[in-house]
Amino acid sequence: MDTLLMALRELKLSAMVQALETQRELPGSYGGLGFEERLSLMVEAENLHRKNNHICRLRRQSQMRLQAKPEDIRYILSRGVTPEQMRDLLGGQYLKYQKSILITGPTGTGKTWLSCALGEQACRQQYSVRYWRVGRLLAHLHQCQVDGTYLKQLKQLEKIELLILDDVGLESISPMQATMLLEVMEDRYDKSSSILISQLPVKKWYGLIENPTTADALLDRLVHPSYRLELKGESLRKEHGVASTGKID
Repeated sequence: MDTLLMALRELKLSAMVQALETQRELPGSYGGLGFEERLSLMVEAENLHRKNNHICRLRRQSQMRLQAKPEDIRYILSRGVTPEQMRDLLGGQYLKYQKSILITGPTGTGKTWLSCALGEQACRQQYSVRYWRVGRLLAHLHQCQVDGTYLKQLKQLEKIELLILDDVGLESISPMQATMLLEVMEDRYDKSSSILISQLPVKKWYGLIENPTTADALLDRLVHPSYRLELKGESLRKEHGVASTGKID
């Protein structure tokens, strides 16, 4: 038996080791099971362990701004988002069909929090996620142009299954920045999903981009294949003090 445990450890099957040790320590609970049943329990434990590790790795790589949980989405269901919409989005259909989500609304209505809750759910469903504030992403892409890693960065962004872009419209977008953003979204079009968050209504996004041709091309890739969520109401920070608990932003 110790030889078996040693072999499992060498194969880095730590969860199977733990499951086998549990079976040895509790013979009364497992003695009535056949060989294949006991082996199946060990394999199931290893599979669950690896899945949980993968989810934790995806969560770390996402760099989401807030530690939001889908279970707490009830906090904003009265703010223009219906339970039916949330069930659909949490089910991951938009990810399966490479659709995007546009979240708009005044400051404090929960836009960033909701996007991070959806990002957390995507991680649990084992999709790769990355959160960026638009201004920082554009600055990063500009630096990549300078140091010669721009194309490599575009490839990395293309592979992300859910890209969350926050603070859209906080600042106007120069022609060069619009071109970079267009290249990002063009590479991802019909391949993956994005969530865009803005205080501005979607109809005002065109005014953010100086070049009308680029604006049409970019917004065409962002707006049409998307779900739209318009959050309403007073700031949740004022109403419930929720920001102090880290649940809303």
